[in-house]
Amino acid sequence: MSKNIAVFPGTFDPITKGHVDIVLRGSELFDKVIVAIGLNTKKETLFSLEQRLEWLKLTFENHPKIEIKYYEGLTVDFCRQNAAKYMLRGLRSGTDFDYESHIAQLNKSLSHEIETIFVLSSPELSYVSSTLVRDLIIHDGEYIRFLPDEVIITRSK
Repeated sequence: MSKNIAVFPGTFDPITKGHVDIVLRGSELFDKVIVAIGLNTKKETLFSLEQRLEWLKLTFENHPKIEIKYYEGLTVDFCRQNAAKYMLRGLRSGTDFDYESHIAQLNKSLSHEIETIFVLSSPELSYVSSTLVRDLIIHDGEYIRFLPDEVIITRSK
């Protein structure tokens, strides 16, 4: 019996409660969700790959339907390598939809067998993004409430 597998790709720099919300809700829709850190050599991250992997593993350790991986290259190729027929994406706003729909259409042209499934953010998390959380971390703002409990950040001043 084939499984319905979805890949939730991202940088997760850092993972936020918004990401967790989408992954957990996605895990109700699919047999397995692979949370996959995409490595982009052109994108500088605040946290190392090892740290981000550790946070993801800790965050989802009690969820057997959720698997943590990382990859380089095209997301559609990673989906194929992992027998995933779905790509899971979260939408916070119309702006996200405009951006994500273009990527979904490009991915569809590259791989007709992979469908992108959009899940709307929960309203209380619709404004949370890794970019905003990184800015709070860098500038010593109050960022803890936007992160899963498993994410502990120690920053030296």
